[in-house]
Amino acid sequence: MKVAITSQGNSLESKIDQRFGHCKYFVIYDRQTGSIEIIPNPYNETEELAGVMSAKLLASKNVNRIISGEFGSKVKPIFDSMQIQMIMVKDFGKTIKSIIDMLNNAKT
Repeated sequence: MKVAITSQGNSLESKIDQRFGHCKYFVIYDRQTGSIEIIPNPYNETEELAGVMSAKLLASKNVNRIISGEFGSKVKPIFDSMQIQMIMVKDFGKTIKSIIDMLNNAKT
């Protein structure tokens, strides 16, 4: 299972980005292999449909879950149709590493 986490920076010590479509980076963590890929969000400066285009980008990377602070209303139906789970984290002080550690300790 691949999990994407919105990130303010391009390291595991970066904090989660509260914005989905306008985040700076996506950290894609593969729970099966433990591999981590950090990609810049090419749509973070886009004024319209940044969330929709970001959703399609992550779907093309076979992501099953997305963790962010907030999601725009236009992406929910897209994720629902692709069966991608959205998880909201309200503690914006969390680092990407701490979120990955939580995922590793979770049962599912």
